[in-house]
Parts: sequence; structure tokens; C-alpha cells
Amino acid sequence: MEEGFEKNGSDREEIFSKSVRAGKRTYFFDVKSTKGNDYYLTITESKKRFGDDGKFFYEKHKLFLYKEDFEKFAEGLNEAVAHIKSISPVVENTSSSDYSSDSSISSSPSDNKFSDVNFEDLDK
Repeated sequence: MEEGFEKNGSDREEIFSKSVRAGKRTYFFDVKSTKGNDYYLTITESKKRFGDDGKFFYEKHKLFLYKEDFEKFAEGLNEAVAHIKSISPVVENTSSSDYSSDSSISSSPSDNKFSDVNFEDLDK
């Protein structure tokens, strides 16, 4: 096995991993390779939730992004973020401790104008 590569339980090579804490959520960006040495990205959103029994658990949502889709995905994401920024009112920056500024898409607390959505409410 090459240096810097780790085998995980699903027989996939883990190449790179980055976690980003953003408020109540944590995002994980994991670059992995297939058995054929093809690269892909998994983006996982993790949020701490409390069950009816009072015990907590982590709710996770995962997205698999394959290299042939990277450019179109990035274009769409950048366009959507730019549109949100263009229509959102400017709000004073209260705290930047939960946000990372080292990504190609800048994000700051003033960019985060979304309320917490509870998808269970959609069935009502």
C-alpha cells in the first residue's frame, strides 16, 4: 500500500479527508478511489439529533460525486451561491469561528440566511 493511502472497511482507498464545522452541522469531504484507481468525492452532512428517548444520534446525508461531474457540479454550485448572495440582504458578521474561509466558495455567517429545515414537516 502506498504512503498516504488508507484502506477503509469498504475496500476503497481513502485519499484525502477534510471536515468543516458549520454551526450545528459538520460536513465531511472525502476523496476516495475505486479498485480501478478512479477518483470520486463523497460529501457527508452530519447533524446531531435527539431521539424520543432523549439519547442523541447523528443524522447523516451522503452525496457521491464522480470526477466526470466535478466541473458541472462546481459551476452549478457557484452559480447558485452567487445568486443567493446577490438577492440576500447584507448582515453584520457576528462570529466567524464556525466557518472556514479557505475554500474556493467563500462563506461567512452573513451568507447563511437559511432556517433549519425539518423534512418531517413536509409530510403534513
